[in-house]
Amino acid sequence: MAGFRMHISVSTLCGVAYGAVAVQVLDHPPETAILAAGLTAIGGMLPDLDSDSGTPIREMFGLAASVVPLLLYKRLEALGLSHEGILSAIVLIYLFVRYGLANLFKHLTVHRGMFHSIPCMLIFGLLTYLAYDSPWHSTRILLGLGVMIGFLSHLVLDEIYSVDFNGIRLKLKSSAGSAVKFFSPSFAATTICYGILGALMFMTYAEFKGSNHPNANDLRAFLPARP
Repeated sequence: MAGFRMHISVSTLCGVAYGAVAVQVLDHPPETAILAAGLTAIGGMLPDLDSDSGTPIREMFGLAASVVPLLLYKRLEALGLSHEGILSAIVLIYLFVRYGLANLFKHLTVHRGMFHSIPCMLIFGLLTYLAYDSPWHSTRILLGLGVMIGFLSHLVLDEIYSVDFNGIRLKLKSSAGSAVKFFSPSFAATTICYGILGALMFMTYAEFKGSNHPNANDLRAFLPARP
């Protein structure tokens, strides 16, 4: 399978291309495009949260612990918290993600399980959309898609490395088909994954339809709508 450096290199290249498209084609502001590019790069590392190796887990949860509070900042502000209250919440979220979730993932996940799957890719995209509070649906969709693009680059790269190119003969390794998949051998893991996906889809739909933004019920909300 592809190594950690290979994954982050590919997802970063995807992020650069995605950011360029966001500015040149979709007419998003440069700062939004930079954020989308960064999240695309991060998305390429997410499937390895279930890795047996300590390096991906340590790097990813350290990064996630820093990024998640930033994405939630506006939601914390909307709760009416004081400046000190927001800072306290950020610190608590950081500690929870960095140490609590990291230990939980280490004990509950299996490498190349449902974390390497299309449903999990959708889950992280929807989580990004829901976490980032903005009246501009186009921005939230852009960021969510960026995470999914990075995530998908990891899955595809793993499948490419599952093919053994030996001369003119192609031989599939035992890992073939374990990355780009919709189900895992574990019925419980698959059921939980689809249950989470269903809940997030419902939450996303409810928030999208219930938004007061003038473009919330318009297909143009999927396109850059900024003046």
